[in-house]
Amino acid sequence: MATAVREALAKARRSALHLEMRDGYMRDDPEFIRWRQGHRYDPADRESWWRSWLDVVVETTGRGVSMRRLRVVSEPLSDYVRYEYDGTFTNVAAGEDVRWLPRSRAHGLLLPALDGWVMDAETVIFHHFSGDGQWAGERMEVRHDPALAEQYATAYEAAWERAVPHAEYRPA
Repeated sequence: MATAVREALAKARRSALHLEMRDGYMRDDPEFIRWRQGHRYDPADRESWWRSWLDVVVETTGRGVSMRRLRVVSEPLSDYVRYEYDGTFTNVAAGEDVRWLPRSRAHGLLLPALDGWVMDAETVIFHHFSGDGQWAGERMEVRHDPALAEQYATAYEAAWERAVPHAEYRPA
């Protein structure tokens, strides 16, 4: 995970909202390639799937920061999003609250054009991706702007209310 997000999480005091809206990211990721070849994580073998990002989640949530991840998805799921779904139990085990919002349930919502984070309703970190899901340009843009963070968080909360908790979501 990029340094900007890790640094912002280390400073977060109350909340970290993460919005993902693409149907695919970095399809050349070695873990995604392994998944496509049939590899699956065993929930009972924590050592096999624990990674440094999950340490960040544990540390952040351990300080009382609410970490939520919202994935807006097309159904049926793309291979990449199915890969994310299969591995989401690791995020949940570390302390993230994850929900899924099928696009068919997003009618009437006004969502931001960019994926990203809102930290403590003060800072927004936008993610910049190319059309094929690779990092593009400056990759991440950090904006310390409470008004912008409020706009982003308001859209996020409206979508969160319609989304399905990970434990209840069954991909189409």
